[in-house]
Amino acid sequence: MAGSESMLNGGIDSYLKYTWKKKLMLLILVLITALLALYAISAGSADLTPWQVMLTLFGQTEGHAQIIIWSIRLPRVLAAMVAGVGLAVAGAVMQTILRNPLASPSTLGIAQGAAFGAALAIIGWGAGSSSSSGGGTILINSPYLVTISAFVAAMLTTMIIIFLAQYKGVSPESMVLAGVALGSLFSASTMLLQYFTNDVNVAAVVFWTFGDVGRASWGELGIMSCVVAGALLFFLFNRWNYNALDSGAETAKGLGVNVEKTRQWGMFLASLITATVVSFLGIIAFIGLVAPHLVKRLIGGDNRFLIPASGVMGALLLLAADTLARRIIAPVILPVGAVTSFLGAPLFLYLLLRGSKLR
Repeated sequence: MAGSESMLNGGIDSYLKYTWKKKLMLLILVLITALLALYAISAGSADLTPWQVMLTLFGQTEGHAQIIIWSIRLPRVLAAMVAGVGLAVAGAVMQTILRNPLASPSTLGIAQGAAFGAALAIIGWGAGSSSSSGGGTILINSPYLVTISAFVAAMLTTMIIIFLAQYKGVSPESMVLAGVALGSLFSASTMLLQYFTNDVNVAAVVFWTFGDVGRASWGELGIMSCVVAGALLFFLFNRWNYNALDSGAETAKGLGVNVEKTRQWGMFLASLITATVVSFLGIIAFIGLVAPHLVKRLIGGDNRFLIPASGVMGALLLLAADTLARRIIAPVILPVGAVTSFLGAPLFLYLLLRGSKLR
C-alpha cells in the first residue's frame, strides 16, 4: 500500500510539474505581449513615453496625448491583438480537427474567398474610387459594402468545404486540398475582375487586399472582439474533444465524442473568425499557420494549453509585425499583410526543416 501511495504521489507531482511548465510559458507570452503593446502605443511620429501612455490609459492626462492614444494608436494595437488571437486560434483548431499541420485560414481558401467578395463589391458595385484632390489617392467609397461582401464570400467558401465533408464524404485530409482548389478558383476570379475593369478599381482592390489593422474603428473592434471571444470560449469548452480527435476519429468515437458534429462546429466557428477578421482588415497571411506551430514547439499539442497559448502567440506575432511595419521606414507605414507574409514564409520553412531533422 505504501508503494502504491508513493507511486500515486509521484504521478501527481509529475503531472503538476508538467502543467506548471506550460502555465509558466503561457504567462511569459502574456507578459511579453503586454510589454510589446505598451511599446507599440508609445512609438510613433509623436513619441510618447510608456509612463505617459500608462497615465493616459488611466485617465490622468489630457490634450494631444489622449487624442493620439485613444483615437489612433490604441484601436490599432487592440485590433492587431484581437485579429492575431482569432487567426491563430482558428488555425490551431483547424489543424487539430483536420489532423493536418498545413490547415489554416489561408490554405483553406477562406481568405481568397473574402478577397473575391471585396473585389466584386469594388468593381461590380462601384465601391472604389480615386480622390480628385489627393494626388490620386485610392479610396473605398462604401467600406461596409466591401466588408459585407467579403464576409459573405468567405462564409460561402466555408459552406462549400463543410458540404464536401458532410455530404460527399471528403476526408479531413482532403479538405485542405479542396481549400487550395477553392483558393485558386477565387484568385483566378479576382484576376478576371481586375482584367476587365479600370486602373482605379484595380488599385482599390489591391489596396483592400493589403492587410491593415489601422482600418479598424472602435465599432469594428467591438464586433471582432465579440466573435473571437465567443468562438474562443466554445473552443476551450471542447478542448477535451479536440484532444481526443488528435488521436484519431476512431479513438474519439470510442471516447464518446460526436466526431462529425465537433468537426463541423469547429470548422464553422474557425471560419467565422477568419471571415470577420479578413472582411474588416484585409488578408493577413501566415499567422494562423505559424503561431500554432511555434506554440507546439514550446508547450506541445495539449489543446487545454495549445488553444489559449496559440491565441497569445498570434497576438504577439501580429502586433510585432504591425509595429515593425510602422517603424522600419517611418513615417511610411507598410501593409502588415505583406510583413507577415515576408516574415512568416521563411519562419515556416525553418520550422518544417527543423521538424524533419528532429524526426
